[in-house]
Amino acid sequence: MTGSTFLARRTLLAAPALLALPAFARAATPATGAGPIAIVLNSGGATISIIDMATRKVLREEPTYREPSHWALTPDHKKLLVADASGNAIFFLDPATGAELGHKLIPDPYQLWFSPDGQYLTVTCLRLNHVDIYHAATLTLAHRFKVGEMPSHLTYTPDSRTVFASMQQSGTVVAIDLVTMTPRWTAPVGKTPAGVMWHDGVVLAAIMGSDHVAVLDPANGRVTRTILTDKGAHNIFLTPDRAHIYVTNRVAGSLTVIDARTLGFHKRIPMPGGPDDLCFAPDGRAWIALRFASRVGVYDPKTDATDHIPVGRSPHGIFISTLLTDRPALAAMKLA
Repeated sequence: MTGSTFLARRTLLAAPALLALPAFARAATPATGAGPIAIVLNSGGATISIIDMATRKVLREEPTYREPSHWALTPDHKKLLVADASGNAIFFLDPATGAELGHKLIPDPYQLWFSPDGQYLTVTCLRLNHVDIYHAATLTLAHRFKVGEMPSHLTYTPDSRTVFASMQQSGTVVAIDLVTMTPRWTAPVGKTPAGVMWHDGVVLAAIMGSDHVAVLDPANGRVTRTILTDKGAHNIFLTPDRAHIYVTNRVAGSLTVIDARTLGFHKRIPMPGGPDDLCFAPDGRAWIALRFASRVGVYDPKTDATDHIPVGRSPHGIFISTLLTDRPALAAMKLA
C-alpha cells in the first residue's frame, strides 16, 4: 500500500464519524504465496498482519484507521468484514488472500456477527454505548438499541430470533428480539462480562472481571451455574469436533478447556501473553492472538507445544483462511 493511500485514510478521519460514505474500490493488494493465510487484527498498531500459515512468516502488513478488533465472514463467504472501532469503519477483505476490497464508515464497530439466517448484521458499539442492527444485504441501519454501557460481544439463537450481547461496564447480558426489534430482558451476570456463546440451549458468558464462565437461562437471563476457569475469563470457543470448549483467560495467561457435553473442567493450558481470540486449524492446532505479547501463539494439543509468531501491537481478532473449506470449524466459529 502506498504512503499516499495511508495518508488519505487518516485524513478521512477528520470527516464527521456518522457521515455515510460509499465503500471505495481500489486495485487489490497483490497476494504473496498461494497457501492458507492467517489474518491478524492488531488493535494497538492499527494494522492487519497477513501470515503464511505454512511457513509461519508475516507476508505483509496493511494499515487500518485506528483500532481493528473483530471480524465477520459474509454469508456467501466472499468478504471478510473487519471492524475498526475508534476508526468508525468496516474494512472489507478477500478472506482467501487478505486483499483489500473497500471500506464503509459506520459508528464505532467493535464486535460484529451475521445472524444464522443471514438477514442481519449485529454490531456492538463499545465506546458509544449502543447495539446496532443492520440489514445484512445493504449494511443499512435497521434499529439502534441503548441497552447498557460498553456493549462488547454477541451471539445468536440458532433460529436467528434473538441476539444476546454482553455489557462490560453494566455487568449484564441483554437479549434482543430480532423479530419485534425490542429488548427481551437484561440480566446481571458478574463483573465485566465479555465473550458470549450459545451452546446446547444455554448462553455462556465469560466473566472477565472474575475467573469463571456463567451459564444463563436464555428465557430470562438467570445464572443457573458457574464454571471456574481462571482470572480474566475473556472469550469462548467451541472445537470443530464439538467435544470441548476453550476459554481464553487474558489476565491469568491461560486457556481453560471445558467438556462441551457436561460443562465440566477438562484441563488448563498455560498461555502467557494475554490470550484473546482464536481459531482452530484443520490439523487441530489453535491459532491464538496474544494481546500483551504482540504475538500469535500456535498451540498443538497433541504435544502441548506452542510456537510464536511476532505480529503488530495488541493482536485482537484472528481469522484463518482454512475456515473457508473446513465446514466443522466454521460452523463452530459461528456459535462463538
